[in-house]
Amino acid sequence: MIDFKAIFEYDRLAKEEGKKYQKRRFFYNEIVQTQGKHFTGILGARGVGKTILLKQLACEQPQSLYVSLDAVDVDLFELAKKAKEEFKIQSLLLDEVHFHPRFQENLKKIYDFLDIQVIFTSSIALALIESQYDLSRRVLLKKLYPFSFREYLYFKYDVEFPSLTFDQIIQKEVDSKFFSYSQNFSDYLQGGIFPFAIEEPFVLDLLKNVAAKVIRKDIPRVTDISVSEIEIIEKVLQFIGTSGIDGINYSSISQNCGITKYKAQQYVELLEKAFIIHQIFPKGTNVLKEPKILMAVPYRLLYTDFQRALGGLREDFLVEMMRSLGKEIYYLKSTRGQKTPDYLLTHQQKNVVVEVGGKGKGRQQFKGIVPDQKIIAADAVTFDELRRPLFLFGFLSDK
Repeated sequence: MIDFKAIFEYDRLAKEEGKKYQKRRFFYNEIVQTQGKHFTGILGARGVGKTILLKQLACEQPQSLYVSLDAVDVDLFELAKKAKEEFKIQSLLLDEVHFHPRFQENLKKIYDFLDIQVIFTSSIALALIESQYDLSRRVLLKKLYPFSFREYLYFKYDVEFPSLTFDQIIQKEVDSKFFSYSQNFSDYLQGGIFPFAIEEPFVLDLLKNVAAKVIRKDIPRVTDISVSEIEIIEKVLQFIGTSGIDGINYSSISQNCGITKYKAQQYVELLEKAFIIHQIFPKGTNVLKEPKILMAVPYRLLYTDFQRALGGLREDFLVEMMRSLGKEIYYLKSTRGQKTPDYLLTHQQKNVVVEVGGKGKGRQQFKGIVPDQKIIAADAVTFDELRRPLFLFGFLSDK
């Protein structure tokens, strides 16, 4: 028996909370404008604002029902069926759907047999991507990333900037107004990237709790791992966080954490599906296909202080911005004894080589590299022939 009285009370409280948040993530309109019979799945890290976004959608959509599957234990198909038939619900909004033990099966049944819209969230992409049920034509998956620097300034300081294009940054066609908040980029890297940082002063303490929940609660929900493996995953993450950027791959994790290379790859992939790390693979032929492993901003700060982590944070930021725009980005492998730029990406069918770094980076980083465009994404506020201010990449848009 489904306790609809309790469920509707949760729904009422959720909608009241949703009304408190007047500002909406830039991603919000992308969900509202989605059309078609398919369901919509919103994937993203814990703390990026999925729950608030879903509650805001509940406020705006008539005949909608918000349900947190982290808080209730129900037969999902029966819930949808009765909500539709008895209460005329048109939209079912399911938060943290991976907490339901048979959600893939139930989503498929709801799609096949009920005329009801479903929008759901999940903090674990693995739960959807590797489903044994054919959800490919039934579910459109969209990723919600943390704030861009542009979005952070909008939420934190109530200032609206237009987006920049990649060409504007490359061609140095950037209005001086974009530099007026450059001094806030450091705060952004130290936790401001997450929406909860707007109201919470102890960002890293909360992020530590988020990481613990992901490893101890979320990952075991969607994959068959033992209690001892949970501790090893925590050890792997700590090794990545306390090490420098270069040389972190399956082999180094295997050697330093006392596990096989196969297990190192498995754990890294789980952490990536949980939005804690990024794997960047090399570009080209005749290279060992081990990835360069980076962290989502600012997880590196859970294991080391800001000054020591700054070089890694810069690279984490650039990679996260490119990923959020859907751009393919690769790392360039170096030959022993030679300096090589960090990353290669394609823009308008041209190869752009990007070196990430501080004031000491210069032409020597590009020796022997012949791309269509070379730039240094530097911690600076001025342009020159090669340098482009790193923080400007936080104003990019995929539109």
